[in-house]
Amino acid sequence: MIDVRSLMQLSACFQISLSLPIGHVYLHISTLCEALWLWLSRMLLRRKTGFFLMVTICLLLISIWKNYHIPPPPFNGAQLPPEPIPSREKPAAIISRPSLLISPRCEQNLSMANVSGFFDLPTRLQDFMYYQHCKHFPLLLDLPNKCGGADGSSDVFLLLAIKSPPQNFERRQVLRDTWAQERPHKGVWIRRVFMSGTSGAGIAKRRLNKLMAVEHKKHGDILQWDFQESFTNLTLKQVLFLEWVKECCPRVRFLLNGDDDIFAHTDNMVDYLQGVHGNDGGDKHLFTGALMEGTGPVRENNKYFVPVQVQASDSYPAYCSGGGYMLSGHTANVLYRMSRFVALHPIDDAYMGMCLDRAGLKPSAHMGVKPWGLNIPLVKEDTFDPCFYKDILMVHRFMPAQMYLLWDQVNDPKLRCWSDGTA
Repeated sequence: MIDVRSLMQLSACFQISLSLPIGHVYLHISTLCEALWLWLSRMLLRRKTGFFLMVTICLLLISIWKNYHIPPPPFNGAQLPPEPIPSREKPAAIISRPSLLISPRCEQNLSMANVSGFFDLPTRLQDFMYYQHCKHFPLLLDLPNKCGGADGSSDVFLLLAIKSPPQNFERRQVLRDTWAQERPHKGVWIRRVFMSGTSGAGIAKRRLNKLMAVEHKKHGDILQWDFQESFTNLTLKQVLFLEWVKECCPRVRFLLNGDDDIFAHTDNMVDYLQGVHGNDGGDKHLFTGALMEGTGPVRENNKYFVPVQVQASDSYPAYCSGGGYMLSGHTANVLYRMSRFVALHPIDDAYMGMCLDRAGLKPSAHMGVKPWGLNIPLVKEDTFDPCFYKDILMVHRFMPAQMYLLWDQVNDPKLRCWSDGTA
């Protein structure tokens, strides 16, 4: 006969375990196991093994243990901050400020599964829609004093904000050695930050993060957030960067926002920005680059595909191509405020246009920004002739070795070109 008293002990212990907070469940799991063992011993002594009942209860215990002991896996890089990496630098250089470390955990929006046609979309867009509402991720590598602190940030005339995934070590070093050098020019300062998320998973991700920390310790120029790098997360990177600007560099005069494969003639940028009449960047709007007007979402299934489930409208507000554009510090702060009310979009440059539109502002065109390269008329001409590049502001795109060559030639004091009559 089955021992009814032992079964009652098991039931009571089980009910108590389920009603307790997670932190106290472990003790009652062990109590439950002890009661189960006592009951099984009695059954064996009476030659009543109750085999199927034993299996059922064991499976129940395993289920309870898994549910309470193993937390649900994070998605999309929204993980708790890793253990701090030992450093001889000041802790703030590696570990970000507490206000930005403590970010709300991003939970999947399961209601998106009810959207018509959701499961017919590419996985990357399903993931984007599941987590579209998430705009807060912790900083792993921070630069709280890059601009001299919030009060001193007005001393930074041009901040180069360069999007660069963790694995692009070589590109970042090339830029440090060429156009992204931190230096004064014509009496004003040029500063540099690289914006990055995380890449990979498991050991590979941890290894990359450690390498990034070593690189950051040496150069002091990396902002890294704990979200997964992807094309659709470029918008998230922009919003997080704008938040950082508001916190750490609110009085910066101007910014260049660009990719790590562009060639930027930063001397020309400073010359242009110093010549903008009546705008020192502090309280006037400026957002300029390769202007895109009359465009809309791409409905074909490619890299730029935006389904109607994400945007029903067939048009975008005017925006500038995301390869590279310049903006004033004033406009950067306006964009951050607007981003709090504009839902994330998988196309980052179009999203900037949406935020500008929300603020009642317009982007402008600059002929010196060439996101699709230069249109060199003669086939026989050398496409890397520095004379083609000495007057531009920005060109997309170059390999690292090409960047070294071009920067050296453009800055050669002996350079002579037909266009300026010096050849």
